[in-house]
Amino acid sequence: MDVILVPGLWLDASSWDAVLPALTAAGHRPHPLTLPGPAVGDLVIDDWVDAVVGEIDRRGAPVVLVGHSGGGNVVWGAADRRPSRVARVVLVDTAVPPPGAMISEFPVEDGVVHFPGWDFFDDDDVSDIDDDTRRRTAAHTVDVPGRVPTSPLTLSDEQRYGIPVTVLSGRLDADTFPRLLAEWPSFAREYERLHDVRVVHLDSGHWPQFSQPERFAERLVAAVAGESE
Repeated sequence: MDVILVPGLWLDASSWDAVLPALTAAGHRPHPLTLPGPAVGDLVIDDWVDAVVGEIDRRGAPVVLVGHSGGGNVVWGAADRRPSRVARVVLVDTAVPPPGAMISEFPVEDGVVHFPGWDFFDDDDVSDIDDDTRRRTAAHTVDVPGRVPTSPLTLSDEQRYGIPVTVLSGRLDADTFPRLLAEWPSFAREYERLHDVRVVHLDSGHWPQFSQPERFAERLVAAVAGESE
C-alpha cells in the first residue's frame, strides 16, 4: 500500500523518519511529504491540499493518507478531492475538520509563521519530549506560509464520509474523544457523519513521532492496516 504522510505545521518530511522502517517492513511504500513553503508564493491551505492530491494522482492504486495535527486538515481536504482513491485516512492527534475550518491563528511576521519554540505549547502536548529531542527537531523546523493556518478548507464531496478513518489520539480514548468534540459542534457533526471511524489512545503528547517513535510506529502500522491496535 502506498502511504502518503503529511506533516503538521513547521515540520517537513524528515519528521516521519522514525516510522518509515516499520512501514516498509510491513510491506508498505511510505511517501513522506514536505509541503510547499513560502518561496512558492502566497499560499493558502487548499494549495497544500493540491500538493497532496498530486501525490495521490501519481500513484497507480488506492492510497492511505496520514496527517499529523494541521496536516490532518490537509489530508481530509485531499480525501474529499479523491474519495475513490483513498483507502483510509489516519489522523495523528487531530480530528476531521468541517468545511471552512482553519488550523489555528499564529503571529505572522514578514508573511510567514515561524516555529514558536517548544515552550509555546501546553505542557500536556510537549511534556513527553525530552530536551535532546526538542533541540534536534527544532533544528529541522520550517517557516509556514502566513495565510495557510487561517485560510478556510474547501470540502464539497460527501463521499468522503465513506472513507474509513482512524484517529491516533494522544490523550483521548474512544469514549472521551467524541465528548470533547461536542464542544465544537461543526467538528462534531463532521465526525458523526463518518461511516467507519476508530479512535486509538496513544497515551502521548501531541508529537508521538518524536516522543515515543517505536511505539508510535507500531500503532501507525496497525492503523494503516485497519487494525485498532
